This record gives sequence, structure tokens and C-alpha cells, in this order.
Amino acid sequence: MKVLALIAVLLTTAMLGYATLDMPGWGDPSSPASTHVSPVYIQEAYKKTATPNIVTAVLADYRSYDTLGETVVIFTAGVVCMMLLRKVK
Repeated sequence: MKVLALIAVLLTTAMLGYATLDMPGWGDPSSPASTHVSPVYIQEAYKKTATPNIVTAVLADYRSYDTLGETVVIFTAGVVCMMLLRKVK
């Protein structure tokens, strides 16, 4: 069983390693995110959200459901930790 798990881990590692070869370099100005996505956010964030800070506009308006989901997960983890660490009489 351990051999099967080791083979699965090595196979997954090889596939992920191969997949990273196609990714653009770190900070590459000609990457698709830099040439297509970023200019739209920079030019239209204030017009669409009326928020002067681009980071706040992206987090609060464009990714609001994602941010809400992350907040729920962190809150739930905190509640579970408090329940596990409490003193029971």
C-alpha cells in the first residue's frame, strides 16, 4: 500500500512539474495577465466600482463572493479551535 501511495505522489509531482514549464516567468510583462487582465482593472476599476483604490475594488467588488467564502472558512476554523481548546467542566 505504501508503494502505491509513493507512486501516486511521484506521478502527481511529475505532472505538476511538467505543467509549470508552460507558465510565464515571474513578473513577465508580456504574460497574458499583464497584457489583457491588468489594464482592464486599472482603467475601469474606478468607473465600475466607484472605489479609488484598485486593490479594494478587486477584493470588495470583483471577488466579493470569493472573499466572503474565505472569511467564512477562517471564521469556522476559529470557532472549531475555540471549541476544541475550551475547558469542559
